[in-house]
Amino acid sequence: MKYYIIAGEASGDLHASNLMKALNKEDNEAQFRYWGGDLMEEIGGKLVKHYRDLAFMGFLEVLMNLRTILNNFKICKADILNYQPDVLILVDYPGFNLRMAKWAKQHNIKVFYYISPQIWAWNSRRVHSIKKNIDKMFVILPFEKDFYKKYDCEVEFVGHPLLDVVAEKELDSNFRSKNGLSEKPIIALLPGSRKQEISKMLASMLSIVNDFPDYQFIIAGAPSITLDFYKSTLQGNDHQEVKIIQNNTYELLQHSFAALVTSGTATLETALFNVPQVVCYKGSLISYHIAKRVINVKYISLVNLIVNHEIVKELIQSELNSKNLKTELGKLMDAQTVKPVIDGYLLLKEELGNSGASSKAARKMVKLLNI
Repeated sequence: MKYYIIAGEASGDLHASNLMKALNKEDNEAQFRYWGGDLMEEIGGKLVKHYRDLAFMGFLEVLMNLRTILNNFKICKADILNYQPDVLILVDYPGFNLRMAKWAKQHNIKVFYYISPQIWAWNSRRVHSIKKNIDKMFVILPFEKDFYKKYDCEVEFVGHPLLDVVAEKELDSNFRSKNGLSEKPIIALLPGSRKQEISKMLASMLSIVNDFPDYQFIIAGAPSITLDFYKSTLQGNDHQEVKIIQNNTYELLQHSFAALVTSGTATLETALFNVPQVVCYKGSLISYHIAKRVINVKYISLVNLIVNHEIVKELIQSELNSKNLKTELGKLMDAQTVKPVIDGYLLLKEELGNSGASSKAARKMVKLLNI
């Protein structure tokens, strides 16, 4: 069968690539065309547009790049019509993908959605559009099935794909020597995957480096961001001693003592590696105030959302400052203070369910397509 997949972010590239692997096992004649990234390209098929060209975050940033976004819609629609897929598989990335779902339904193209948009956090009215335009939703968070059930919308809960990714990651005993790291404990800095958020977040994270001389701070470089971009930020903040390790975030987390993490999928990844963390978020002032009025959840990190109480500290907007970062990171260096975090991670893993999300999703998708 012919699969057209749209993933617009680094996390989507990861999960879509694993889904493609699983689809290949379920369907010997699988053909792929997609919007995504390097990991998907490694599986095969044709990469039409890289997610690095699609990453616009925040309300203001979207308005400023509206012409580019509208042109991307035009390109994508024409490409799908030309390819004539058996199914369009949308992976998260709701601002773009929900609009594509509506268009695809109008053109009688079957639509599967893998990894639900976070409509339970804001704009829950979108559930009606999902019921109308998406043939099957495959969700990865345990509370999402109950959320959709309230709206009489049947979805498939397949478990979280990160459980498989983390479980399969072997520990590299030569990690420090290969990357020129000392024996000091590592504080991992995960400032995000988009240039806009990295510019905002990394400067804040770097502001406390000198307060912890007995630790080494290492930046987890996103695969879509050049080394020069990080180096220019380090030079601008006079922290050239901070190392950057690109495209090896999981290896870095395996060897980290603690982490400062930009809100997003990375908070869950950090938790699954049992690394104590402080969650950070700062957007443009306009975007923040708009979001504050429409978001209806208590937490911004997936870790806290899934267990429905605060396991990890969240520093948001004005709270994200050097004083608070220093205080909260300092707490993670105390065995008694950090114990509730590690205990909370165990609860988190129980809530996420069993492994095998990609295989379950692929199996169900192929079965539905063969009906």
